[in-house]
Amino acid sequence: MNLKESTVNGSGLMTLFCHPVATFLAALRFLTILPVRWGCHHDGRYFAASIFWFPAVGLFIGLAAALVCSGLLMVLPDPVALLLALLVPIVLSGALHLDGLADSADGLLSSRPREQILLIMRDSRIGSMGVVVLFAVLLVRFTAIINLPESLVLPALILMPLAGRTAILFNMALFPYARAGEGLGRLFYSPESRLAAGWSCLLLLAAVSSLAPRFIFLVLSGVAVVVLLFGLWCRRKIGGTTGDTLGAVSELTETIVVLIMTTLIIV
Repeated sequence: MNLKESTVNGSGLMTLFCHPVATFLAALRFLTILPVRWGCHHDGRYFAASIFWFPAVGLFIGLAAALVCSGLLMVLPDPVALLLALLVPIVLSGALHLDGLADSADGLLSSRPREQILLIMRDSRIGSMGVVVLFAVLLVRFTAIINLPESLVLPALILMPLAGRTAILFNMALFPYARAGEGLGRLFYSPESRLAAGWSCLLLLAAVSSLAPRFIFLVLSGVAVVVLLFGLWCRRKIGGTTGDTLGAVSELTETIVVLIMTTLIIV
């Protein structure tokens, strides 16, 4: 993967139309660990256009988790099956977004100046705040899903990764990139970010309408609240988004979606 071979700003949508397979595979390789090697040496030129495929990859991950969950529920106790099903998106993504969540927690919760926060977030080592936030988010997610009725478990597993990738695109569309110079997150920024976010929202709307129609308003509102509050906080702390904060907003959004669905059932 040649990171220097990036798409020229403004050409992302044209690249998508001209090279749909290559842009899809670039998104799939970045967001998952699936060993699809065809054309990988040219991924750099397709990064900006590949964001249009982020929601589709999220939907694929969710469907994989739901399929695994359906099989496991036949042979394992429900809590064990649900725990293993929640691990499917983590394994498929190589814990990419969880790593961003941990790094973001270490930096943003450190009460340091902007430049030091960015340095902390670059550190590959996980700190105490990262561990605490990771544990809290995963525990909330597991506790929420085991309290869902059976009819909502599979819809929740499908919707969570899709909502998370939608949140990534909206953060990119609404907030500037915080780091000066090169950065992995910057490779995906393009003038079409808002268009990609709009398309992602439409796909999420269609998915919620099909799988859990009475949750349309709450799920979309939950995604919007997480995106805006977290994005504004990041902008105040570090001036915008980074690759780590994009991963963090994905994980936080996945958690709020299943939590919202559980809360409505309890009420």
